Amino acid sequence: MEKLFFLLLLHVSVLILFPLFHGGLLTNAAGTKDGTQQWGYVEVRPKAHMFYWHYKSPYRVEDPNSPWPIVLWLQGGPGASGVGIGNFQEVGPLDTNLKPRNSTWLRKADLLFVDNPVGTGFSFVENEKAVVKTDVEAATDLTTLLKTLFNKNEDLQKSPLYIVAESYGGKYAVTLGLSVLRAIETGELKLKLGDLMWYTVDIVLYHSANGVAVGDSWISPEDFVLSWGPLLKDVSRLDTIGVVKSNSLAQQIKKQLEDGQYVDATNSWSELEGVISRYSNSVDFYNFMLDSGRDPLSTVAVELSKGIAIKRYSRYLDSLKAYPGGGGDLGSFMNGPIKKQLKVIPENVTWGGQSELVFTGLEGDFMRPRINEVDELLAKGVNVTVYNGQLDLICATKGTEAWVEKLRWEGMKSFFSLDRTPLYCAEDTTITRGFTKSYKNLHFYWILGAGHFVSQHPSSSPRHNHHQLTLMNRRLYSQSN
Repeated sequence: MEKLFFLLLLHVSVLILFPLFHGGLLTNAAGTKDGTQQWGYVEVRPKAHMFYWHYKSPYRVEDPNSPWPIVLWLQGGPGASGVGIGNFQEVGPLDTNLKPRNSTWLRKADLLFVDNPVGTGFSFVENEKAVVKTDVEAATDLTTLLKTLFNKNEDLQKSPLYIVAESYGGKYAVTLGLSVLRAIETGELKLKLGDLMWYTVDIVLYHSANGVAVGDSWISPEDFVLSWGPLLKDVSRLDTIGVVKSNSLAQQIKKQLEDGQYVDATNSWSELEGVISRYSNSVDFYNFMLDSGRDPLSTVAVELSKGIAIKRYSRYLDSLKAYPGGGGDLGSFMNGPIKKQLKVIPENVTWGGQSELVFTGLEGDFMRPRINEVDELLAKGVNVTVYNGQLDLICATKGTEAWVEKLRWEGMKSFFSLDRTPLYCAEDTTITRGFTKSYKNLHFYWILGAGHFVSQHPSSSPRHNHHQLTLMNRRLYSQSN
């Protein structure tokens, strides 16, 4: 059964087309005959078309006491494709060689990949003015997509939805979490919000009660840029001169944010990355133990201007090198065999063709913090899970801890008074793999040895990574029993 499932993508003779609707409904959707996959477009606003791809898991277990979940994966960037990167390079059923991925999250849940915001990946706008300008606008579009997919589908309504995000996607997730809660409360959205939203599936599916999980996420840009200089000095990637120059720019960014000069702050952020790169001899922003381009998953040297920052992000996970019969990069892969097999992508739409337009559209919101949204979720009783890879720089643990300390939630004093609990892999308790701390609906995970992309744990194989996450989950269960 497993082999047949993975071959469905390759045999599009089983593809069927769904009726076309307009005005916030499906516009050009298709899927496999057995219903295990569906993909297509939702026109979330006039001239704004969002692409999604839904997989039903072959490992699904029907249990009325424990409904099988759906994970909504939101990529970062902004402008990085969940359908491309998250699906084929991180957690989907197939890798970029169209080979089965042993560590696919389908073992734990159904998967819903979305190219968000519109203009990302296969999503597109007919008019440049239709790109979103804020995270809140992106959340509104995503809520419209969820209404379209869930409100008339009773099968989907039975499964709790978990919102899982990466990097900048964290800002989408907290704003979406609040938007979804409001839509459910007003009866506009027929959806069961799952226990958590964001990141690693075993961690996400562990906690019960509504929730948001935020990992290596760009929640507070100010705290991250202030952390870069001191962190890199501590690990000998910057000297005193480099730290002074970095800290000076970071303080400039802080002042710009205080004055509401968000576009200027985005420009200064780009300048700061250039300073960091120069004085650290091109440290990798996704793993500070490496030089940029030296990570086995990275195929490109550092690219620093804000206009191409999205390329640096997406290429970091490009482990493709060369796919059979192809040109060797993710863009060629998505615009070649994948676009051909999906059959619903307009001829004039290029995967990733509007990504820089998306980044530019959000430059006024890129540096805006979303700490208040996290506080609001906590106050509403929503489970919030924060986790970070130890070796991440761009969303460094040092910066994450700084913004968590700014939370005003009533349980913070008790949270900080707790000791951390170590995490282990498999039955081996001789090597510490991470730490965790939880109080009521706030949960924090420190993932040792991981960089920015925890799902692709840079220091371990996919098999090790999958086992690590699964057994961390078992460890958590044992602690609660």
